[in-house]
Amino acid sequence: MKINILILFVITAFSTCFSQDKLTELDKDLAAVNYPFEVKIHPLRSQGQDQIMAYVDVLSPNPNGKTVLLMHGKNFNVAYWEQTIKELSKEGYRVIAADQIGFGKSTKPSNYQYSFQQLAHNTKSILDSLKINKIILLGHSMGGMLAARFALSYPEMTDKLILENPIGLEDYKVLTSYQTIDANYQSELKNTVESYRNYQLKYYYDNTWKPEYDPWLNLLAGWTLHEDYPIIAWNAALTTDMIFTQPVVYEFENIKCPTLLIIGTRDRTAIGRERAPKDIQLTMGLYNELGKKTQKAIPNSTLVELDDVGHLPHIESFERFIKPLTEFLQK
Repeated sequence: MKINILILFVITAFSTCFSQDKLTELDKDLAAVNYPFEVKIHPLRSQGQDQIMAYVDVLSPNPNGKTVLLMHGKNFNVAYWEQTIKELSKEGYRVIAADQIGFGKSTKPSNYQYSFQQLAHNTKSILDSLKINKIILLGHSMGGMLAARFALSYPEMTDKLILENPIGLEDYKVLTSYQTIDANYQSELKNTVESYRNYQLKYYYDNTWKPEYDPWLNLLAGWTLHEDYPIIAWNAALTTDMIFTQPVVYEFENIKCPTLLIIGTRDRTAIGRERAPKDIQLTMGLYNELGKKTQKAIPNSTLVELDDVGHLPHIESFERFIKPLTEFLQK
């Protein structure tokens, strides 16, 4: 009876948390949220602070001996990889996905010098603890910038690289004006479920909302209702500054491993576009052009363009996303 009550409580909490009509406040650690896989904790000492990284390590029932590491975007966490993890696991891959410091269930420090090198180092420490020395790396959005930096920093570990609608395919700081971290923070504090939903409608889903998108909105917007939100907003401001000031676009030519670009060509994501001159705004975030440009810049790379798909191919159009991914992995 106690077990049944516990299961009912978990299901109720999960459903309530993910209800679009009844958004539940979420603390900084997402304590009320159950990820679809067992969450493990990796402790680390970083920048003089004790931190933790939450991650999942999903073993395949039919292992092929290969490991895929997933890196999430700025507005996301491990949970949105659920369908991708299940499919890759079915194909024989061990799959690891981690919440970066400042995201998901991982530590939200009050002060942290964010850099893609630091996040790559943190992630490598998980792999080292698991004695994994070779990976296939898949990064989406901000995770694409981090994946590129990881591949550049640890080429001996990176067997293949997949970039799914990565941001940073252009250098935002030469296109638009700089916004301070303090200004970023004030902007983050203004976010609401409506502002997040409107942004995702425009850039992710072509102004067509589906119920299956609710969880990824609610995991983000639920924070805005909780007293912890200022620390969430502060970390978001710091990572926005990292994205803006630390381009990887100039180093694409140095990526050594085979690389697959999966690009939803409807995507128009561009950091700081609203601060750029009107004529420049129209040139930013054109993924139908940026994908081709990036494919030419990265040696030994392949481009797969998904027409009429936005910033989130693995959520918006999973079958079109997973087919070229698995074909690339099997080469």
